[in-house]
Amino acid sequence: MATEALTEKKKTALYTLGRGFAGLLFRTLMPVRYHGAEKYRDAEGPLVLISNHVHALDPLVLAAPLRRTECVFLGKKELGKNRFLRWGLTRLHCILVDRHNTDMEAMRACMKALKMGKVLVIFPEGTRHHEGQMEQIENGTSLIVLRGSAPLVPVYLDRPLTFFRRTNAYFGDPIPFADLLEKGVNMESCEALNERMRETFRRMIAERNG
Repeated sequence: MATEALTEKKKTALYTLGRGFAGLLFRTLMPVRYHGAEKYRDAEGPLVLISNHVHALDPLVLAAPLRRTECVFLGKKELGKNRFLRWGLTRLHCILVDRHNTDMEAMRACMKALKMGKVLVIFPEGTRHHEGQMEQIENGTSLIVLRGSAPLVPVYLDRPLTFFRRTNAYFGDPIPFADLLEKGVNMESCEALNERMRETFRRMIAERNG
């Protein structure tokens, strides 16, 4: 199931249509103001974007400003139970993952996506939290980042998408982890990277709210 999301093609019709719709939606009915996204507008990957998850359309919010490369998204496998929804998600490059167990198929799909130079979008908390915090981080995120050795870019969304009320999307600088790689990919380095992600989002939240 997971590998269905990957394709050698640079563009797919459904992705192009979805991104165009998202761009229009985020300029009108559900306005989004991007901060720092211009640094990654023409990024080709490999790249990992991590964000807090506050709305079902968050994947589109992150993908909309990236013009050159299509994103690959991680989503919970429960979404694939509906055949029609699964068909659409795989054509939008969604890797369906078991959040509660070690999912080696999804891990291999993520590594393949990064090797292909794609932008991988992950919500490390694994589910939506409307308060916007980033505390309960799944270890799988750090494992993917360390194994893939791709730049890790945090994105903070200050509020859920709402009709006619602006949401701000803040793209931060890459989180360094080269020193952790020197210690090897293990539980200790994964937890250390988890804490760096938590600290980064605490700082981003404090800066925007302070």
